[in-house]
Amino acid sequence: MAEHVDTGNADLDKAIKQWLEWDKNMATRQEVTELLNDHNVAELQERFGTRIQFGTAGLRAAMEAGTARINDLIIIQTAQGLLRYMESTNPECKSQGVVVAYDARYSSDRYAHLTASIMLRAGIPVYLFSGIVPTPFVPYAIRKYGCAAGVMVTPSHNPKGDNGYKVYWNNSAQIISPIDKGIAKNIDENLEPWSDSWDTSILTRSKLLTDPYDDVLDAYIQDLQQKCLHREINEKTPLRFTYSAMHGVGTKFICAAAKSFGFQPLVMVKEQVEPDPEFPTVKYPNPEEGKSALDLSMSTAEANGSSVIIANDPDADRLAVAEKQGDGQWKIFTGNELGALLGWWCYSCAKQQNGLESTDSDLYMLASTVSSKLLQKMAEKEGFQFMETLTGFKWMGNKAVDLIKEGKNVVFAFEEAIGFMCGTMVMDKDGISAGAMACEMAAYLNSINLTCTEKLDEIYEKYGYHVSKNSYYICLQPATMQAMFERIRTLNQGSYPDSIGGSKVTSVRDLTTGYDSSQPDKRAILPVSKSSQMITFTFDNGVIATLRTSGTEPKIKYYTEICADATQRSKEEISNELSKFVNTLVEELLQPEMNKLIPKGD
Repeated sequence: MAEHVDTGNADLDKAIKQWLEWDKNMATRQEVTELLNDHNVAELQERFGTRIQFGTAGLRAAMEAGTARINDLIIIQTAQGLLRYMESTNPECKSQGVVVAYDARYSSDRYAHLTASIMLRAGIPVYLFSGIVPTPFVPYAIRKYGCAAGVMVTPSHNPKGDNGYKVYWNNSAQIISPIDKGIAKNIDENLEPWSDSWDTSILTRSKLLTDPYDDVLDAYIQDLQQKCLHREINEKTPLRFTYSAMHGVGTKFICAAAKSFGFQPLVMVKEQVEPDPEFPTVKYPNPEEGKSALDLSMSTAEANGSSVIIANDPDADRLAVAEKQGDGQWKIFTGNELGALLGWWCYSCAKQQNGLESTDSDLYMLASTVSSKLLQKMAEKEGFQFMETLTGFKWMGNKAVDLIKEGKNVVFAFEEAIGFMCGTMVMDKDGISAGAMACEMAAYLNSINLTCTEKLDEIYEKYGYHVSKNSYYICLQPATMQAMFERIRTLNQGSYPDSIGGSKVTSVRDLTTGYDSSQPDKRAILPVSKSSQMITFTFDNGVIATLRTSGTEPKIKYYTEICADATQRSKEEISNELSKFVNTLVEELLQPEMNKLIPKGD
């Protein structure tokens, strides 16, 4: 340990000294010592100048020493705050218990064990999974056991050096405000580690500790089987399905799901089938990245005569699907395209299972505000209900809980970032159940001589051709992000732009400020958050465009969609029109070159 802390900044010195007093992890202490010895003040400021914020996404950051990172000390402080908040708001928590699980990343099991130990010492029963599991198993287990809360240690699809801490509440949905603010306040009030918080030995002897692994897996697969409507088709389908776990947790669970639906064993992408926190075959372990992440899947499928690929992200809550086309090329479905297909499929299954009439007003589908509006058009035509929420499954999960309490039937929810909730088995996106249902959908379509691509075309013909163009830029300077959005708000003589590329702006909704020009009182209906940037423009050419900052990564994301009649113009013409418009929109509003933004893929 460095004997002397002197960076020339009194506040920074104080933060570092406090850290060295509390941190008992020799590896992270050594990181700080080396930075001090090298007098690397810039890096020390980066790590200790701020504190990682606990929010509705929980925590997500690089695993390094420092108050702005994720490490043992930050996890201990977070678990202590979570515990105190639970105790203060839920007198039943000591009988209900908490669920704790983890993915296959470096230190994930360590962070889970620290959390479980702190809960156990406070007399809270803990359902601690003994091995890696998909994220959806946490909300599933909360509901199964009636728990007060749950923690999943995962950064989802972030790079290998990151980790995260995802919290669910007693309704089995992700936390939203004011719960996140309450937990954050309690974290700040319990920063000093308690005398036994570093000691995980209680895990070897506590009678309050339960391993739910086998019980939850069996129950989950049993529940999932209730969604299987075409076992005879699944058993006989000539389709072969190729699967990639993206070096994550999904393999065992997707295999069990496929088997429960009657499918033959999946073709495995052997290089990616085993958990590996190094992610050696992909730069970004995120199937949403498209071809770069699915190259091995496509070559494996080619070698095995397989025409459909399914892939999960590392914590198996997202699903990617690709299908081989007649010309030998592969089509990787976007999240919006899969949302259309799975939405159609879940609606069809609901009618078959429940004998629902197409006008049933108690049937609901949900989508985030940046996702395709195709389900809205489908709802208008078929008679079911559609609801839009803010971005993120925390909003859709909580809305689904509310609807179920009202006696409604929520059959599907999705977001364009390849997240799908097929029914209400899990109040969150679930790549395992969605994977099984996607395979059954493909098998059924094959039995009536259709591909998924052909069915998507049919859906577009019926409900309108919805084409999207979504992407992002990396922006490493938060001040630049702030300035960009402030500029957009004042671009037209102190107000929002009234046109882009010759197309008139017909409405503006700003969920950072709460302004919505389409409402009589000019106030947004959806919840407002001043801590994140999000502006949606609607244009007279039929385009809807949303610009927003990511809550978990240094990204500025843009989402655009146009709905058009493909009988009047070709799909290519419509897509080209959107692409040209989006290029203009990005240049005028984001000014990527001037703001030194890094494009996706660079």
